[in-house]
Amino acid sequence: MKKTTNIALATAVTGLLALAGTAATTSTAVAAEAKEKCYGVAKAGKNDCATKTSSCAGTSKTDGQKDAFIMVPKGLCDRLAGSSKTSS
Repeated sequence: MKKTTNIALATAVTGLLALAGTAATTSTAVAAEAKEKCYGVAKAGKNDCATKTSSCAGTSKTDGQKDAFIMVPKGLCDRLAGSSKTSS
């Protein structure tokens, strides 16, 4: 009887872990869809990815660098002064 209880508990834990992994993957996908790249609004050193003049995130040299972007909620970029949805 103890062996049956251990198997049932192990099965339940495995199912919960699988469910948690699925939920995390789904929420990440939904979050990615609700964002867009917004160029020209990142502060110096706060860009999200490489630019034409720097090799990785966090390396933009000036505020509002036209080829540096940050990810923002979809629709917000259009409302920010000096922003663009394309790199310059």
